[in-house]
Amino acid sequence: MDLLLWGIFPYIILTIFIGGHIYRYQKDQFGWTTKSSEFLEKKRLRVGSLLFHWGIIFVFGGHVLGLIIPVGLYNALGITEHMYHMVAISFGVPAGIAAFVGIFLLTYRRMSVKRIKATTSPSDWVSLFFILLAIATGLIATTFNVDPNGFDYRTTIAPWLRGLFIFNVQPELMATVPIWFKIHIYCTFALYAAWPFTRLVHAFSFPIRYLSRSYVIYKRRIPTNKESY
Repeated sequence: MDLLLWGIFPYIILTIFIGGHIYRYQKDQFGWTTKSSEFLEKKRLRVGSLLFHWGIIFVFGGHVLGLIIPVGLYNALGITEHMYHMVAISFGVPAGIAAFVGIFLLTYRRMSVKRIKATTSPSDWVSLFFILLAIATGLIATTFNVDPNGFDYRTTIAPWLRGLFIFNVQPELMATVPIWFKIHIYCTFALYAAWPFTRLVHAFSFPIRYLSRSYVIYKRRIPTNKESY
């Protein structure tokens, strides 16, 4: 069972994630969009979107620091487990709360504004649900692990995850992982499986060239005498 859950199933999810994006791009390029609803309502969108996107950026950065960078590198730099844990809690919890509040506001906005609710597709509800679930379970796992002497995921989950990318499957590393971390991982698996078939694909289409492009200049057109009539 451990081999199935932590050695085989992750590759099934990865196949769906990558294959789904390729299929979506080939078959539905015109649907590869955020489907912005800003013109329907701006005030709530501005607050919710800023909280969610900035929060999720810091959450993602924390996951990279904790799961991708080996613990040996921290030890070589003189960063103890206690120091890392305190920094992770100090920055990770506020970022997670900001992301959760943001996505909650965006979900409430879609439910309470009739015009937006009418234009919301089933895939939009699916993406919102799994994002809420992934962030909520992540906050719960972090809250249960506030104790500085608690579970160190950098010696279990992190090497298990890195091993998957080099085909070094080590399901035994997940044997001692607390159940709340396992629930969080499988909630993110569900999100990754749904990702290619929702508006979340826009995350891979950030218009980098917009940062250096020239401004769009709008000029008022003055009608001629003939047109004025």
